[in-house]
Amino acid sequence: MKNDKVLLDHGSGGKISHSMFSELILPLFHNSELAKQDDGAILTVGAGQLAFSTDSYVVEPIFFPGGNIGDLAVNGTINDVSMCGAVPQYISVGLIIEEGLPLSDLKIILESMAGAARKAGVKIVTGDTKVVPRGKADKIFINTSGIGVIAPGVNVSGSNARPGDKIIVSGTLADHGITVLSTREGLQFDSDIQTDSAPLNKMVQSMMTSEYDIHVLRDPTRGGLGTTLNEIAVQSGVGMTIFESCLPIKGAVRGTCELLGFDPLYIANEGKLIAFVPEKDAQNVLEIIQQDEFGKDAVIIGEVTDKEPGRVFMETLIGGSRIVDMLTGEQLPRIC
Repeated sequence: MKNDKVLLDHGSGGKISHSMFSELILPLFHNSELAKQDDGAILTVGAGQLAFSTDSYVVEPIFFPGGNIGDLAVNGTINDVSMCGAVPQYISVGLIIEEGLPLSDLKIILESMAGAARKAGVKIVTGDTKVVPRGKADKIFINTSGIGVIAPGVNVSGSNARPGDKIIVSGTLADHGITVLSTREGLQFDSDIQTDSAPLNKMVQSMMTSEYDIHVLRDPTRGGLGTTLNEIAVQSGVGMTIFESCLPIKGAVRGTCELLGFDPLYIANEGKLIAFVPEKDAQNVLEIIQQDEFGKDAVIIGEVTDKEPGRVFMETLIGGSRIVDMLTGEQLPRIC
């Protein structure tokens, strides 16, 4: 790593973040489970397999249209466990609370966490609470970890993408990041924009219990769709082509990105998934996703190729081709 201090960009999920992981973290903690670099670890326990994932949430502001840091944390861990092809069952919650946070705000956050867990059918079974002096945190930080059960025969990983696979995204892009940005900056728009934070475990289970093959599942959170596709391209050693004309982006979100100079491909989503599916099964899997309440806007956006392994290209609206590289820094810090 060229920098001798931690930067905000180290938390972006992009190139600098991956550099810290590969050069500092992975060599010290190296094991076969961590080295896979999926959304969660696949653990063999007895004759079965479990998925285990953890994440921390430092979003600012802690309340935003459509949700808050509490349901965001629960949904995020549910989704990370689900992206392993598992059925999430149990969650832990760690709270780091800054002195002075109104108890009324804390109650709203905890109620939203409880509601999100009930909606997804998971239990919050353990946790921890710490309070730090004023100025030592920003209102509240939350860590959640989750455990889920993987059914026999399920094999979902970022290393499983194969040439010919179709790439499906379950709905509109960049909703969450633009919602947080607009709330933080006090921006007003003609159209309502709100977070897409949602539990995707029921959608995933409908996919996994179907007769169709699912090679890869991933939720494009930090670094957005562009960075996530690059991660999978590197993991699987394949190339990818996506089509700009197929990308589902709401008009208000697209307009905001154009106005402020952001690329929606690199903005976080909190209630969307990407699925890599063999071409023969793609249309059927797409229809399964579209039947879910959180997948009505699902579309096929591209395909996996054997050209330029580790690279992602986008066929643009004007007929050219653009390299979709991994995010270098953080477009929007502290949106998840």
